[in-house]
This record gives sequence, C-alpha cells and structure tokens, in this order.
Amino acid sequence: MFIVNTEAALYKDGRYLICRRSEKEEHAPGGIGLVGGKVELEGATSDILERTIAREVKEEVGLVIEGRPRYVSSTSFVTDLGEPVVNVVFLCEAFSGEPYAVSVDEVAAVYWMTPEEVYSHTEAADYLKDNIRKAEEVRMKGTSV
Repeated sequence: MFIVNTEAALYKDGRYLICRRSEKEEHAPGGIGLVGGKVELEGATSDILERTIAREVKEEVGLVIEGRPRYVSSTSFVTDLGEPVVNVVFLCEAFSGEPYAVSVDEVAAVYWMTPEEVYSHTEAADYLKDNIRKAEEVRMKGTSV
C-alpha cells in the first residue's frame, strides 16, 4: 500500500510559501519544501485530498484555505525509511491569515520565495523546483497541466 500525501503550492503576490522542515521529521529533516502531509483514514468520504490540504496548511503554518485548490501534479517516491508514497500537489491562491511555524516539531521556518529564488536555491531539490514550475504553468494557464 502507498501512503497518500498532499502538498500545497501556496501562492501570493508573486511568491510561494516554502517551509524548512524540522530536524525532527523522519523524511527529509531540515530540507525545504511545500506545506503538506498525509491523508488520514476517514472511511467513505469525498474531497479527502482537498480536506487534507486544508488541515495540513492550518496545522503547519496557520493559514485557512478558502476556495477550491487546483490540481497541479502527482508523483510517487520512496521515503528515507523505504515507504512508498503517492504525492499530490495543489495550487492554493485563496487563503487567509499570516503564515508562521505552528509546530516546531514539523516546521522550523517559513519563507515567501519567488519561483526564480526557488529555482536558484542551493537547497531546493529537483522535485521542489519541478512542483513550482508546474504550479506556475497551472497558475498562468488557469488549467491543470
């Protein structure tokens, strides 16, 4: 079985919200990336990916998602612990609040970065750069890629 993970490409005023993961995180400790987390077991339900995004964004950076996130992409990978993951990224442009590291056990810091800053950041993994590129395509075209 796969772990299902969602990530939010939170966009505002030409910048994306990037988090520095806590050193206590099991997967990619101390790395930078998008806000996100695992889908939890809820039984028969609808819009579980969208609800997961909303929950994780609130829990990790204190923002409230407003409106419907737009699908960006899906990938699969294996964690540092050998767990297979399906990862789904959504573009979120409507939200309220000011971001901050709600739980230092999950998020060490938050930054607003332009796409160019992400692309040139020495700590940005290729998958983060790809996710920002794809989010930019969705944002500019107004449709999924």
